[in-house]
Amino acid sequence: MENNTIAAISTPNGAGGIGVIRISGDNAITIADKVFHSNSGKMLKNFKGYTAAFGHVVENNEIIDEAIALVFRTPHSYTGENLVELSCHGGMYITTQVLRAVLNAGAVTAQPGEFTKRAFINGKLDLAESEAVMDIIGAKGKSAARAALACKDGSVSKKIDSVKDKLITQAAHLSAWADYPEDDIPAVSVENLRVSISSCLNEVEILLKNYDAGKIIKDGIDTLIIGKPNVGKSTLMNLLSGCERSIVTDIPGTTRDIIEETVMLGDVTLLLSDTAGLRDTDNPIEKIGVDKAKNRLKSCGLVLAVFDGTEELSDEDKKLLDKIADVPAVAIINKTDIDCKIDIDYVKNKIEHTILISAVNGTGVEKLEEAVSKITGVADFDPAVATVANERQRICAVNALCAIREALDALDIGMTLDAVTVSLEDGIQYLLELTGERASEVVVDNVFAKFCVGK
Repeated sequence: MENNTIAAISTPNGAGGIGVIRISGDNAITIADKVFHSNSGKMLKNFKGYTAAFGHVVENNEIIDEAIALVFRTPHSYTGENLVELSCHGGMYITTQVLRAVLNAGAVTAQPGEFTKRAFINGKLDLAESEAVMDIIGAKGKSAARAALACKDGSVSKKIDSVKDKLITQAAHLSAWADYPEDDIPAVSVENLRVSISSCLNEVEILLKNYDAGKIIKDGIDTLIIGKPNVGKSTLMNLLSGCERSIVTDIPGTTRDIIEETVMLGDVTLLLSDTAGLRDTDNPIEKIGVDKAKNRLKSCGLVLAVFDGTEELSDEDKKLLDKIADVPAVAIINKTDIDCKIDIDYVKNKIEHTILISAVNGTGVEKLEEAVSKITGVADFDPAVATVANERQRICAVNALCAIREALDALDIGMTLDAVTVSLEDGIQYLLELTGERASEVVVDNVFAKFCVGK
């Protein structure tokens, strides 16, 4: 990292009450003093850390805007460097002019994620905690936000450090006992070693246990609404999305292409797709829509199969039930506000999660929310429990788990303790990579490249 003082707008583009321009680096306070004039006349270089001043941002003796300057001194700042935040009126023009004045005073434009990258380099955050910053920004629901905040506060890192310290202790004891037999080093107890390694294995398994549910909470799940024509698929789509996203008529085959919408159902983000009704058709355009629906059925993460409760099950309905029997699915019996003729028990015997709703009246949505929560594992997800948060972390944890398991296997089959040591050291390296202590420059750069400018 070059030792430049960087600056960027940290608030979203567009009109807003406040815009924040962040400046970080050795010369952050000096540069801020060139453009910010406090009403008291006192320069920022004379302010202590964690103090604020009201004044104006000025360039070439012309006032750009009123502003509040917040001063943070190294190492007690987000980045670990001297840092100043200028809070002015929001809006594209004013914030851009303030940033331009700061850049003209000697700062350079920050790269995406550079503030958080400096926090990582300066030891304020490890790599997992840094990634959690983006997860907080992108959180779509309460559990996603709570899980990201827990990770940002070190829930994953503390668990990793605990496992890592145990492995290091055991590996160091094994190495010392093997390398220095002449010294009075206690003999290795294979049973105690097995207990300690098993404990580490269990802790890493817990880190991985809720990954799938956590990923769904964070990223959402590809969800397909499917069924025969006129069973209420589009009405359900509109109900869940809160607007008339799909056209609803009494004419079968109205929906001919896949209509997509992102909706929140409880704590789960559904990447929802309304599809053409499944039926044999001679209409070439409708047939394309039906074929698309069948193809999406093979790749989606969740199926919402809709059935008309006012009709008896048709052969097409039964074929659909057979198709979705082995995939995550909710069978939705719709139109329950009218006399029900469908064989509910038959559907329940095929699909465990079967619910009754009226998409027109909006009744039964809470049952759908409950079913989706159970199927996805979100119902059992505790955001306070440390969980690896992304694919990079998952791969590191899986590799560490494999290495720790290899160490246990080596003990069980009576291999030399040197072999156990090698596996333990491999596990340690993977855990160090997870927290960023041994991550390559390419990995680190890739993590921060996903950040927005100003964070």
